[in-house]
Amino acid sequence: MNAAAGAPPPETPHAILFDWDNTLVDTWPVIRDALNTTLTAFGHEPWTMAEVRVRVRNSVRDRFPKMFGDAWRDAADMFYARYEEIHMTKLEPAPGAAEMLAGLAERELYLGLVSNKRGDILRAEAEYLGWHDYFGAMVGANDAVRDKPAADPIKLALTPAGLEPGPSVWYAGDADIDMECAEASGCAGVLIRAEAPGPDEFSGFPPVLHFDGCMALSKFVDKM
Repeated sequence: MNAAAGAPPPETPHAILFDWDNTLVDTWPVIRDALNTTLTAFGHEPWTMAEVRVRVRNSVRDRFPKMFGDAWRDAADMFYARYEEIHMTKLEPAPGAAEMLAGLAERELYLGLVSNKRGDILRAEAEYLGWHDYFGAMVGANDAVRDKPAADPIKLALTPAGLEPGPSVWYAGDADIDMECAEASGCAGVLIRAEAPGPDEFSGFPPVLHFDGCMALSKFVDKM
């Protein structure tokens, strides 16, 4: 675990909200397959895995109009059709994610999901893994007025618990858009990924904490 330079000590969390894709589950191969199926069908060059990892951040409704113009809804239909065809057979939990969620739930922390994956697919994947009962809310793309990095889905995910965003709410994810969303909502941004933040990677919205995996976060909370 590493704290951001100059950041105050993190508050003990009353709630932890999680990103889904590539934070709690590994879905990069599925996303790349569905995206490249769509790109090639619409006359674009397919993306390498490195390009997918860098470019896929925003929700489909925010990203596809810039990629496909007036045809973006047709492209979205194709993307989702391919995604739903293959995603359950290739869905892989991130190392330690199941154990972390079970441990946090035993501590009676309020847990939720905030993802830019379409909400119905997000909830179906969580149920498939048997994790849905851990979460008080599972908010995906199109569920709130705006998708992340706007604060709307964070606020929506906290509504069932009667909580407001603030430093005692952690939002944990693997990407810059997650830290930006945490900053926009006033929550503590927690980065979960193997690589440490680069020097200027999160300019304007640095993570409060960085963990190299799910179990590192779990052990840190246990010691608080």
